[in-house]
Amino acid sequence: MSDVPPLLVFDLDGTLAETAGDLIGTLNFVLKREGVAPLPLSQARFMLGMGARALIQRGFAAQNVPLEPAKLQQLFGDFLAHYEAHIADESFLFPGVIEALDRFEAAGWAFAVCTNKTEAPARKLLQALGVADRFRVIVGQDTFECPKPDPRVLRATIEAAGGQVARAIMVGDSRTDIDTARNLGVPVVAVDFGYTDTPVHELGPDRVISHFDALWEAVAAIAP
Repeated sequence: MSDVPPLLVFDLDGTLAETAGDLIGTLNFVLKREGVAPLPLSQARFMLGMGARALIQRGFAAQNVPLEPAKLQQLFGDFLAHYEAHIADESFLFPGVIEALDRFEAAGWAFAVCTNKTEAPARKLLQALGVADRFRVIVGQDTFECPKPDPRVLRATIEAAGGQVARAIMVGDSRTDIDTARNLGVPVVAVDFGYTDTPVHELGPDRVISHFDALWEAVAAIAP
C-alpha cells in the first residue's frame, strides 16, 4: 500500500463555506462608493467563484458601467482591504463540513484547499472559521501564479500537500472546479448549493451531493 495518503482538494467559496454575504457586501461597498447601484444578493450570488477581480468586473458590467483596467486594479486593492476587515461577519461553514473532515481524517485522508481567492484572505477566512489547521496547504490564485481552471494549480496543490494526482479527488461547486479537475484527469464531486449560474449536474461531475453527509459515499464510489 502506498504511504502517500489519499487527498481531498476542496474549493472554498460556495463549497466549504457560505461566503456570499461578505463578498457581495464588499462588492456593494465598492459599487456604492463609486456611485454605482448595489446589487441584491440573489442577483449577484452567481457572479462568485472566479476571484475578486472578476467579481468587481461582473458587478460593474451588471450595471452597465464601464471599468478601465487601471481603475479595476485600484478597486481590487480597496475590495481586499474592506473584505479582509469583514471576512467572517456573515460567513460560515456549510452543515456537515466538520463531521465529514473528521470521518475522512480518521480513515487516513489528507486535505488541501485550492481556491481562486488570493491566498492571504483564504487563509484568514479558514482561520476565522476555525479549520485552517485541517488542511495541509491552502492555495490561492496567487500562490502559484495560475488560477483555476488551469490544471497546473491543482497539480501544484496536490504536490505541495504531499499527495499524488492518482490518489486525489476535487470537491467544488462550479464549472471552474469541474474543468480544473477534468483538465488534470482527477475525479470531481460537485456540491449543488454553491455559486454557479449553471446547475452543476449539467456540467458533468462524477458525483453531485446536496449535503456533506453524502460526501463519504460519493468519494467511495469514485476513489481511484
